[in-house]
Amino acid sequence: MDKLIVSLSPHVHGEDSVRRNMYGVLIALIPAFLVSLCFFGVGALIVTAVSVVSCVFFEWAIGKFLLKRPQTTIKDGSAIITGVLLAFNLPSNLPIWIILIGALFAIGVVKMSYGGLGCNPFNPALAGRVFLLLSFPAQMTSWPEVGQLLVYTDAETGATPLAVLKGIASGAPGFSFDQLPQAFDLLIGRNPGCIGEVSALALLIGLAYMLWKKIITWHIPVSILLTVFVFTTLMHWIDPSRYADGLTHLLTGGLMLGAVFMATDYVTSPMCHRGMLLYGVCIGILTVVIRLFGSYPEGMSFAILIMNAFTPLINTYVKPKRFGEVAKKK
Repeated sequence: MDKLIVSLSPHVHGEDSVRRNMYGVLIALIPAFLVSLCFFGVGALIVTAVSVVSCVFFEWAIGKFLLKRPQTTIKDGSAIITGVLLAFNLPSNLPIWIILIGALFAIGVVKMSYGGLGCNPFNPALAGRVFLLLSFPAQMTSWPEVGQLLVYTDAETGATPLAVLKGIASGAPGFSFDQLPQAFDLLIGRNPGCIGEVSALALLIGLAYMLWKKIITWHIPVSILLTVFVFTTLMHWIDPSRYADGLTHLLTGGLMLGAVFMATDYVTSPMCHRGMLLYGVCIGILTVVIRLFGSYPEGMSFAILIMNAFTPLINTYVKPKRFGEVAKKK
């Protein structure tokens, strides 16, 4: 029998760190940001810049003046990511003062009040987005048409593809599948919507980069997308006059952004692979239910936040076997 050799720690040294992974996510977000600049112009730039600067400022100010502790998290990139993802969930014509409120809620209420990075039970950017949606529904559902590159708050607005689908499903007059953009336009992002969610192609490029760098695993995004595709395809087969096909649902709204960048948040998602799959399937089911039968055209944000609340439960009951554990005799 081989001897078990015990040596002093550390036993294994890896290159992973919070800072490295956070900036890796930021690199993965670059394609979606460039697409937003191409289609929404100065509006996308202003919204993103204000959101990032305000999130970083609020984290610094709250840590320094309220929590009175050393500012060690400002440079790790987590506040920057919160700012970028919050901006990506906003329309490109949103007034600056509303962005500031959303950033304060995301950082001050959802993140720092629970102890900062690693302690927040809900995704800060998504919670900030939902807070703004409930507080300022008119401004948060005003979607500029693409191509108005030099226009900010006075941009002409239009209906998003999901709003069209909701109108068709509810039987509202004047809505038809002919109003939907072509599949190629949905893929590249030539349609109204939040600045970071419109281009499925750009978000898939970001997903490929994060999988390549092993920043995330495939379990959560694939389980979400596959679940949504299967259920919406079934609904389309049942009643094609009311429900769009699965591919259209994959390419519209915040599904791709949420599946790739929001649901995979380290802090608010399960730790083991089985838990990730369960988490992703539940998010997919909730998203479809809200999209097809709820009051809101989009359900991704609500679905992720609901499952964030169940993450501790999933971690408790769906966890890998401990090394050295002996099975109990029945």
